[in-house]
Parts: sequence; C-alpha cells; structure tokens
Amino acid sequence: MSDWTSLWYVWLILLTVFLLLLCGVSASCIKFCCRKKRLPVETFPRHPCDLTVIGIDSDSTAHSTVT
Repeated sequence: MSDWTSLWYVWLILLTVFLLLLCGVSASCIKFCCRKKRLPVETFPRHPCDLTVIGIDSDSTAHSTVT
C-alpha cells in the first residue's frame, strides 16, 4: 500500500476542494449580510389598478376562440 503523505496530488486536490468550499461559504455569508443591511427599494411605485372579470359560457363563440 502507498503511504498517504507521499501522494502529493491527493493533498493538492483536497486543498483545492477545501479552498473552493471556503470561498463559496464566504461569498454566501457576505451576500447574506449585505442583503440583510440593505433597505428594500421599490423599483416601480404601486398604483391602484382595476380588474375586470367577464364570465363566458361554454356554448359561446368567444370561449372557443379564446381557448
């Protein structure tokens, strides 16, 4: 069997995976902290709107053209 300390490429791969994981966790924490401190900004002001609902029978021609 090979000695684990002589397999330098295994340690290199493990170090690379660890650094990528550490960078991902750090980026997530920074993103979470920045989002938490920032106040929500509305991009568009809300205006009241009207909604019209029209009932359509299944026998009408308008229903067949809509569907």
